[in-house]
Amino acid sequence: MTQENNSHHLMGLEEKLFAQRSLIIAANRGPVKFDINENGELQYQRNTGGLVTALLGLLQYVDATWISCANTESDRLFGRGDVVLGDGARETHMVFLSPDPQAYEGYYGVISNPLLWFLQHSMWDLPRNPVIDHATWEAWEGGYKRVNQLFADEIIRQIHASPKTPVVMLQDYHLYLAARSVRDQMEPLDKTAIMHFTHIPWPGPEYWRFLPPTMRQAILDGLCAADILGFQTQTDSLNFIRTCESFLPQSHQNFKRGWVWYRNHTTHVRDFPISVDVNMLEEAAKTLQEDEFGAEIDNVVKDMQLVVRVDRMEPSKNIIRGFQAFEEMLGLYPDMHGKVVLLALLVPSRSDVSEYQDYQDNLMAAAGRVNTRFGSRRWEPVRVLIGDDYARGLAALQRYDVLLVNSLADGMNLVAKEGPIVNQKNGVLVLSESTGASQQLGVGAIVISPIDVYATAQALHQALTMPLAERKERATRLRWTIEREDIMYWLYQQLQTVVDLNL
Repeated sequence: MTQENNSHHLMGLEEKLFAQRSLIIAANRGPVKFDINENGELQYQRNTGGLVTALLGLLQYVDATWISCANTESDRLFGRGDVVLGDGARETHMVFLSPDPQAYEGYYGVISNPLLWFLQHSMWDLPRNPVIDHATWEAWEGGYKRVNQLFADEIIRQIHASPKTPVVMLQDYHLYLAARSVRDQMEPLDKTAIMHFTHIPWPGPEYWRFLPPTMRQAILDGLCAADILGFQTQTDSLNFIRTCESFLPQSHQNFKRGWVWYRNHTTHVRDFPISVDVNMLEEAAKTLQEDEFGAEIDNVVKDMQLVVRVDRMEPSKNIIRGFQAFEEMLGLYPDMHGKVVLLALLVPSRSDVSEYQDYQDNLMAAAGRVNTRFGSRRWEPVRVLIGDDYARGLAALQRYDVLLVNSLADGMNLVAKEGPIVNQKNGVLVLSESTGASQQLGVGAIVISPIDVYATAQALHQALTMPLAERKERATRLRWTIEREDIMYWLYQQLQTVVDLNL
């Protein structure tokens, strides 16, 4: 099924489902950001990201409201009103919530990030962190719970204001409590369908055990108020059901059919792997053929083979072990000296957090160690380019012989899907089994354990020396899978589930 076929099927489903339904989307981040132009007038531009892209087609057919937190003073000045997110789209009603700054910091800066994000990526340094103290509990009560209630109250207002029965789509770990607050305020006969999609991993109950019972109970109780819970992978879905089995008293689970029964309500648990917009990627890549970034990369690579990684500079991406694996490969295979370069395009992330700054310092030291040990005046084995430039990233993905994605934990990792679509060299994907992408792309990738530096070194060498015929076969499998299960397919699956369950 190509993207065109996916779009065609989605169009028919949208018209069927939303003939008598409206849509309410709730996410921490909005689809647009506002600023003030030179004339002192408010103007907006569309945010990037998979969620906005996926919903653009849908918004042509449905009366939609999008609720988010204001991130700038211009967002707060706009408050609420209609915006157009793309050519041919209807107006979308945009609502920016403006929590008290201290409440927002507790909700976002203390509980969502780093507490929940680190927990769900299994990244806590348990002998030392986290420390849940009085300030943490104040952030939970006065921040996370309060902002979730703000979202819920606004969703209820929109449900009451809509002449059609809505479908509510809640997004990610910022809003785990909102579904319960919405359901508690709904009229008994209200047919509103509540969906919640979690974009990051869901670990097993062994890890959730460390979260205080009050927080854990509230999160599970909140999520089990939804009709449909979406996760990235089957493992995430099963882990959620296992967590309910372990920590949600008086709940009942059916692992085979994928549901949790709790408080006289059935929550259906499914995996909906998110993906990329294939057509948009291909169009963007076409404009880069003679781009200056391509020339910059070609000047670095010259006649060598190219290993690429494109990551945010954060611990879950496992960048240091990637450098160590490349170093180990060069030590094991001296014949590769001067014939390969690793290009790391790294995007700064949360540099105000001390753990992140320490990690960034350590990864730069790891790259420097490789260059000191093996480099020469003519050859710099590792090149690190820091900055947030999408065009440069695409140019690198077009040119790789090997794409290294060795994350410790990733809900999906869309770089692993972007690379095979735009690459022009039948490049090989070396992929961590701890990424959500491995569920779909394992058939064409070389799959590795993210902490096994030796196996990763061997995988890099295997990829760099792989016969052309095998490279082509693997690349074809990857492209076929990604094209068949693209971003439209992700959205189609969710909406089809609403129809199938007669919600």
